[in-house]
Amino acid sequence: MISDPLFYAAAVPAVILMGLSKGGFSGIGLLSLPLMALVASPVQVAAIMLPILMVQDVVTVWSFRRDWDRRNLAILLPSSSLGILIGYLLAAKVSDAAVALSVGAISIAFALRRILAERGEPPPPAPAGLAAGCFWGTVIGFTSMIAHAGGPPFQIYVMPQRLPRDVFVGTGALLFAAINWIKVPPYAALGQFTAENLATSAVLAPLAVAATFAGVRLVRRVPIERFYGIIYGLLLAVGGKLVHQGWTGL
Repeated sequence: MISDPLFYAAAVPAVILMGLSKGGFSGIGLLSLPLMALVASPVQVAAIMLPILMVQDVVTVWSFRRDWDRRNLAILLPSSSLGILIGYLLAAKVSDAAVALSVGAISIAFALRRILAERGEPPPPAPAGLAAGCFWGTVIGFTSMIAHAGGPPFQIYVMPQRLPRDVFVGTGALLFAAINWIKVPPYAALGQFTAENLATSAVLAPLAVAATFAGVRLVRRVPIERFYGIIYGLLLAVGGKLVHQGWTGL
């Protein structure tokens, strides 16, 4: 187990942010990995976070077990699996900075486009298209495998559908729960599950569960229109952070 107090000074707020993200404020959790990467290597941080994410998934899936969209999952899950495979095969060749920069730029462009479009008459809900879903599902799996960064691509594809708040959260919860289990064999094959990392994950797990329950309670208190406004704002903020992180890392 990691014993450096400086590590936990970064890890504790990072796990809280991830819990709020898993509870429904999708996107804010992307701030967790850069925060922890200040005190540990990105590879080690990703390995520590995966078991924590899986524990948090249990809370979110249970909380929204009756609220999810079958068509979106049928489209996104197979394509995300393909993206995970591509991410595994290219793990040693694709830099974290390049992924962060591209995801951040796409996130900012999408959020700005949606905010400007909705200043007038709100656009009609978009359908869950097969071609777009396969593309974005692959991006979700790839970015999730490389940097646990599948949230923004998921939002880009699903948010224009204007799903009910709980269905939006529940669909993402089920999708990412499945994705995280699919990522276990590739992460194990890459040798990232050491005894030290797993012990550190276990220490942080209770805090992760508490933060996820808090996120679920907060999401259910927020009206639907305000909820989507918050998500757009978070997508802009996280996109800006990722662009900065990627640009400085190249």
